[in-house]
Amino acid sequence: MTIKAGDRLPDVKLTVMGKNGPEPVATKDYFAGRRVALFSVPGAYTPTCHKKHLPGFIAKADEIKSKGVDAVAVTAVNDIFALDAWVKESGGGDKIDALADGSATFAKALGLELDLTAPGLGVRGKRYAALVDDGVVKWINVEENSSEATVSTAEATLARL
Repeated sequence: MTIKAGDRLPDVKLTVMGKNGPEPVATKDYFAGRRVALFSVPGAYTPTCHKKHLPGFIAKADEIKSKGVDAVAVTAVNDIFALDAWVKESGGGDKIDALADGSATFAKALGLELDLTAPGLGVRGKRYAALVDDGVVKWINVEENSSEATVSTAEATLARL
């Protein structure tokens, strides 16, 4: 089943980069009591993700937060070392929270996994953007073609806030 507006996020473990290295975080804890603009990319450093998707959210993070959003977060089926380095090297270290889904547990629980095993990329997560309020999805825009970023961009997110 694919997650939709009105559904509560499944409670799974993601990984964040803490002061002393990788730390697990439960989705129920990360999203509790706050509004989060969440976006998903198939992979750190991949072309559309790196050139279009993340840069837009970095540039628009303050504007998104000015609409009553407490945090902007990205998730990807990457290890936290790669995801954290990508966000920081792209200039988003203080604007975007990196939520690593290294084994695609979150993507699968959402029903938004993307099978890219044929081209050698393994199972990834589909490209999407969502507003999550206290763990409940208020809206979600999933790209039909995960190699494009149209309905899941920062601009599209701002238009929904």
